Amino acid sequence: MNLLGVSPTPSSYVSKKMKKTTLLFLSLSLLIVLQIKAQVFSSTIAFDKDEYWWGGAVALGSQMPYLKDLAEFDLALHNHNNQLVPLLVSNKGRYLWSNKPYTFEVKGKTIEIKSVYEQLETQKAGSTLKEAYLAACKEHFPPTGKLPDPLFFTMPQYNTWIELMYNQNQDDIMLYAQNILDNDFPKGILMIDDNWQRYYGNFDFKEEKFSNPKKMIEELHAMGFKIMLWVCPFVSADSPEYRFLSKKGYLIRQKGTQNPAMIHWWNGQSACYDLTNPEAAAHFVGQLKKMQDEYGVDGYKFDAGDNSFYDPRRIDSYKKDAISVDHTEAWARIGLEFPFNEYRAGWKMGGQPLAQRLGDKNYSWDAVGTLIPEMLTAGLLGYAYTCPDLIGGGQFTSFLDMKDEDFDQDLIVRSSQVHALMPMMQFSVAPWRILNKENLSSVRKMAHLHQQMGAYILNCANESSQTGEPIVQHLEYAFPEEGFATCKDQFMLGKKYLVAPIISKENKREVQFPKGNWKDRQGKVIKGGKTITFDVSLQDLLYFERIK
Repeated sequence: MNLLGVSPTPSSYVSKKMKKTTLLFLSLSLLIVLQIKAQVFSSTIAFDKDEYWWGGAVALGSQMPYLKDLAEFDLALHNHNNQLVPLLVSNKGRYLWSNKPYTFEVKGKTIEIKSVYEQLETQKAGSTLKEAYLAACKEHFPPTGKLPDPLFFTMPQYNTWIELMYNQNQDDIMLYAQNILDNDFPKGILMIDDNWQRYYGNFDFKEEKFSNPKKMIEELHAMGFKIMLWVCPFVSADSPEYRFLSKKGYLIRQKGTQNPAMIHWWNGQSACYDLTNPEAAAHFVGQLKKMQDEYGVDGYKFDAGDNSFYDPRRIDSYKKDAISVDHTEAWARIGLEFPFNEYRAGWKMGGQPLAQRLGDKNYSWDAVGTLIPEMLTAGLLGYAYTCPDLIGGGQFTSFLDMKDEDFDQDLIVRSSQVHALMPMMQFSVAPWRILNKENLSSVRKMAHLHQQMGAYILNCANESSQTGEPIVQHLEYAFPEEGFATCKDQFMLGKKYLVAPIISKENKREVQFPKGNWKDRQGKVIKGGKTITFDVSLQDLLYFERIK
C-alpha cells in the first residue's frame, strides 16, 4: 500500500501493457499503410469522335489502334516477350503517362485504367498523333543525342541461334561466318547466342566446344565482323559464382529471407543478379568488360529481364521499394556501358542508345504480319532503334525437326523484304541452306538494299537521336487527318520513303498513297491521295520516294 492506500502497479505489468499498446498501434498503422497501398485509383478514357489510341506494350501492336476489346493488361507483371512503356497516345493530340506501371483494359470506346500509385489523367498536346507523341517524348523520355553503334543501321546482323540453337561451338560458328561471305552477303554484326558459356553466371567459353575462342574472335574480326555474345542476369545455383555473389549480397533474395531466390525462366530455375544494387551492377559490368579485354568481344545481346521474373510478392531486393519493372530497367541500364548492345525486354528507356528487337516470332505468315504493326508501335513508344526479330522468325521451336524441303521459301523472301527497309535487319536461319538459287538471290538483294540505304537509315537514326521522332513512322503520324489511322501494313522510313511490303502468300496488295507526288523505282510519278492495287512478283519490294 502507498500513502493513498492503493497498491502500486508492478513495473513489469506496466511494461507489458505498454508493449501491447505499442503493438496495437503498430498493427493499426500497418493496416492503414496496407489499405493506402492497396487503394486503387481508377480512371476512364472515353474515345472522342474518330479518335484512335496506341500504346502500352510493343507486343500488342497488331491490335492497335485499339478497335476491339482488350482484356486487362498489367504492365507490372506481363510484357508478352517484349518492351513496355507506360504511355497511351491518340491521334487527337491526347496522351497518358505514368512513371509507374498500371493495368489497362479496352471496352468498346473506352480504356479503363487502374493504378495503385496515383490518379492518372490524359494530357492534351495539340490535335494530332505526332503532336501528342512529341509532347510525351519531350516531357518523359527526351532524346539523348546518342546512338548504339552505327553498324546496327548500315549493315545486316547475323545471329547463330536458329542454325546452332544450344549447340554453339567454334567450328560451326566459323562455318556460318564463312558461308555469309561465300554467298556474297554483306559483313556486319555476328551474334553468338546462348550456351557458349560453361553455365549461367560464368563468363568462360566451354572448353569442349571452343578450342581457342580468342583466336576465333580474332579471325572473325579479320573477316570483317563485329562480335556480340548472348548474356543474361541469371546465375546457376551452387556454382562458385553463385556462392560468391550470394555472400556479397548481389543476388535477388527469396521473400522474407536472406537466401537467394530461385527464379523460374525458360531454361529452368536460377538465381538472379540484383541489379538494383549498384555494387552488383558494377560487378556485372566488370565481368563483361573483362571478357572484352580477354577475348576482344565487341558487345552483348542482353536477353531476359522480363518483368514477370521479378514479382515483388516473391522476392526481396536491395532497393527496398523495388517493383518488378525496376529490375527490368536496371537490366537495360547495363547496356548503356556498351555501344554494341541488344534488348528484347524493356521498361521505359525511350531515346536511350539501346538497340531493341521485337520478341521471337514463329515461322509463319501470321507472324510476318505482326512485324510492321509492332515496329510502328515501337516507334510510338520511343524505341526508334529497333530490329523486327529474325528473318523468318526467331522462335526456335518452329524450326525443330523441319527438313530443308519443308520450308515455305516465299515466307523467307517476304520476311527479308519487310526487314530490308527497317532500321535494322537480322538473319539467323541460313538462307543459303534452305532457299533455291533464285530465292537466295532475292534475299541477297534485300541484304544489299539495306546496305545501300544504310547511309540514309543512319541519317534517320541521327535525326531521331536529336528529335525523338520514330524512324519507322505510322502514316497517321506522318500524314494526319488523311485517313491512315487503321493502316498498319505499310510505313514511312523517315520522311522520304513509303514502304509497302507483301506480308501474305498472295502476290498482290493495295497501297494507300498520302497526298503529294510519289516516284516508284522505275521513275514513274504517282499522284497521291488514292489507293492503287499492285501485282508484286516474289522478287519485288514496293517502295516509293516522296517528291516535294
